[in-house]
Amino acid sequence: STSQNPTTEGSHTTNGSGTGSFTSNITGLTINTLYYLRAYATNSLGIGYGENLSFTSNNTVVDVDGNIYETIVIGSQEWMAENLKVTHYQNGEPIPNVTDNTQWGNLSTGAYCWYNNDVANKNIYGAMYNYYTVVDSRNLCPTGWHIPSDAEWTTLTTYLGGESVAGSKMKETGTTHWNSPNTDATNESGFLGLPGGYRYNDGSFYNIGNNGYWWSSTENETSDAWLRKLGYNYGYVLRTNYDKAYGFSVRCVRD
Repeated sequence: STSQNPTTEGSHTTNGSGTGSFTSNITGLTINTLYYLRAYATNSLGIGYGENLSFTSNNTVVDVDGNIYETIVIGSQEWMAENLKVTHYQNGEPIPNVTDNTQWGNLSTGAYCWYNNDVANKNIYGAMYNYYTVVDSRNLCPTGWHIPSDAEWTTLTTYLGGESVAGSKMKETGTTHWNSPNTDATNESGFLGLPGGYRYNDGSFYNIGNNGYWWSSTENETSDAWLRKLGYNYGYVLRTNYDKAYGFSVRCVRD
């Protein structure tokens, strides 16, 4: 129920008899909604209820590698609440993992890496992709999802009150991943932005802990494209453009 101390009246229940474990599959929940639940047992004396528990409903999406991502509805959009870490395009073809600095800087085709070429960064910060991967026709995002355009990023930040304040609402709170002071971070949007840093077009790595960067699919000029940037020492979102050979994080948005 959406109210505390739910009962079997008007709620989802599991029917069973005897002793043992019972499972209930609940469908039709509203995303990002707080629900309450209690276990119960019925006998000749009536109904006995267990402890009042709660959870917030989440949605998930699975990429071609089998990685599972939580998603979050923000206004009229549904976003991944984690950075993408897929290593294959949607059709199953591998994305090259380029670790050599010179090779990375000379690319004009898609590639990915982990920050500092250390796979230990995968599960927290996801992968870093150059722009050529973002716009590859084989598709980087799961089926039904896509890389957000510059306009779709603007839709997000506008819904959150504009670029001057949206960053605070998009950043993970605390200093577990962000460097201090992580100014004004509330994560009230649920976006859970992390400071994954970036890979420069000469192959070197910078700014993990300080900044998070996310590609858009929108080209600015022949050599560069639009992205969004969050920082540890400010609460705004910076709309800016960088060389297509840089490596940045990626979020997907539902079609």
